[in-house]
Amino acid sequence: MQLPPPAPPESLSGLIERVTFFNEENGFAVLKVKATGHRDEVTVVGSLPSVSPGEWVTAEGRWVRDRDFGLQFHAELLSSAAPTTKEGIQKYLGGGMVKGIGPIYARKLVHKFGEKIFDIIENYSARLEEVEGIGPERRRRIKAAWAEQRVIRDIMVFLHSQGVSTSRAVRIYKTYGENAIERVRADPYTLARDIHGIGFATADQIAQKIGIPHDSILRACAGLDHVLLEATGDGHCALPLELLKEEAGKLLGVEEKIVAAALERTLASQQLVLENIGGQELAFLPALKRAEETIAQRIGQLCASPAGYPQIEFEKAVAWCEQKTGKELAPSQREALKQALTRRVLIITGGPGVGKTTLVNAILLILCAKKVRCQLCAPTGRAAKRLSEATGLEARTIHRLLEVQHAAGAFARNESRPLDCDLLVVDETSMVDVPLMSHLLRALPAQGSLLLVGDVDQLPSVGPGLVLRDLIESGIVPVVRLTEVFRQAANSRIITSAHQINQGQLPELPAKDAEQDFYFVEREEPERITDTLVDLVKRGIPNKFKLDPIRDIQVLGPMNRGSLGIRELNARLQTELNPTRADEPFVEKFGWQFRVRDKVMQTENDYDKEVFNGDIGQIVKIDPLEREVTVNFSPREVVYEYGELDELALAYAITIHKSQGSEFPAVVIPLAMQHYLLLQRNLIYTGVTRGKRLVMLVGQKKALATAVRNNRAERRFSGLLARLKAGGVKREA
Repeated sequence: MQLPPPAPPESLSGLIERVTFFNEENGFAVLKVKATGHRDEVTVVGSLPSVSPGEWVTAEGRWVRDRDFGLQFHAELLSSAAPTTKEGIQKYLGGGMVKGIGPIYARKLVHKFGEKIFDIIENYSARLEEVEGIGPERRRRIKAAWAEQRVIRDIMVFLHSQGVSTSRAVRIYKTYGENAIERVRADPYTLARDIHGIGFATADQIAQKIGIPHDSILRACAGLDHVLLEATGDGHCALPLELLKEEAGKLLGVEEKIVAAALERTLASQQLVLENIGGQELAFLPALKRAEETIAQRIGQLCASPAGYPQIEFEKAVAWCEQKTGKELAPSQREALKQALTRRVLIITGGPGVGKTTLVNAILLILCAKKVRCQLCAPTGRAAKRLSEATGLEARTIHRLLEVQHAAGAFARNESRPLDCDLLVVDETSMVDVPLMSHLLRALPAQGSLLLVGDVDQLPSVGPGLVLRDLIESGIVPVVRLTEVFRQAANSRIITSAHQINQGQLPELPAKDAEQDFYFVEREEPERITDTLVDLVKRGIPNKFKLDPIRDIQVLGPMNRGSLGIRELNARLQTELNPTRADEPFVEKFGWQFRVRDKVMQTENDYDKEVFNGDIGQIVKIDPLEREVTVNFSPREVVYEYGELDELALAYAITIHKSQGSEFPAVVIPLAMQHYLLLQRNLIYTGVTRGKRLVMLVGQKKALATAVRNNRAERRFSGLLARLKAGGVKREA
């Protein structure tokens, strides 16, 4: 039996009344349209690069009766154009497309200028001030936003025509400006290097669409570059040459000779450099090789000469310090203090409760009394704040201390303009990666001294290298390892449990009803772990310990993915702790819904805004008219345009890696065997030491035991340790 031919497609056009749904990742849209020839609004479903209420839409497709949503027009071809009627223009301008114009101003502008309003904004914007409430400042902002939106729209259409999502269009525009499309056409692989959130696969998709051959040398060079950049994200400063070629070959899917030719070109242009370290041929990005060399050279110089402090009578200074602080120094602390007052560089390491802060305070007290100029810094804002509170002296983030230059992403403080200090104190040094340590050492004055404080047993830096571990292992830098847990700290189960974990022992778990600051709540099934965790955060801990569930309690997890991963936990915690309210605006961008009161985290360094990867804040305002979200990163507020929200993620739950350098009143950590690959001793140890008043582990005892047993040292490819050993003379034990 021959089936009847399908009905020919129908056409439909009309004014977009509402955008019910729009997915920026794939362009899928659900529109309410006042269609020509139809008395009632119709629902149109299809894909297009961007869309706003008030635009004129043209569709070609078929009518479909959806079981849940009724009759819909499913468009196979869908396009939209700027509106031409007064009604459409008013909806378009008032729909948030242009910052500074909401429904009220849209009505006023259309009433005043009618269909000529677009031409007025474009060519005669001074006339906008004829409308009540629009002054020079608002007029300038409307004109700038109009121009920006036009370019962004062009970028969206271009990306969509290449089969790519449009959600990064604002970021592309801000990076490349009006020449964005030309830049991308010339070399689409620059997107992967320059634009946060766009990877090699997306750039490669565009390249294929615009005709760059699969086996081109340009593509292969970009692949090599990408593999090395990805490796730095995993903490490596370099990759063995054979591994680099192997990974690039897998990524590119081309013959070995293409990869070899690309390698030859990147080496000739010095985009990559090779170096034999310990009998292994390593490929470096040049900047990371230079950073390692700078660290080794500067540390060698510091180790070669004594500190230039004024003469200090040690016993007299210790007695004065103890009288001043009311704290008696233990023998290990006295020995460390003696080294700190004579050595030009010193590392102080040790776990929680071993007196690192007391020792640092004693060093600073004595040296400040001798008029030694001291500057203090830490990698994160929270760590700097803690250091400041502990010492009573100003402490800044490393980026602020080095005076980051916003536009260039470089630092104003360097060899030619060093820091104004005789001693630089760096706290939480385990978090400092190779590039940042290099910048710090370049900014240290010629006669300056350096005190590095940190817990080497914590997780290493998120960025490339194992700086603190390599400095200690090199044997050329004086190291004080504090191990004695002091009496007051020994009363805390958090601290004693952390030390037990660090020594490879299961922590002693308190009896069920015991009043403690460290608990283990046993649950086996992942669903029950999640339910218990949410209940503890929402009700249990706030009721018993009088803590705010959003501000004071931090969920820390081993990984991002999975039912107990950070993404799923954030979605659940947001629903429970901060549900949507009918009277409040929200914004959906980049896979998240952002609401007022949400706890959020900055996910990359933003030098313009002076907020950095790992900073945690709270949304205090969402302005649909200005298309802006305001976040309070205490004590300052930072404004994000909607298109910049890919820099933020919900932070009700964060990874333990991201929690480094921070302390929270209460910490809750889910543990399950689904985290198997990341169940490591230093991970759990780092998580537990983030809790100040309370730590709760929720999950499987087997997972905790697995983590405590697993003390595999993380392998990171780097040349720093070899350079330190080659450049310095080992100090005598």
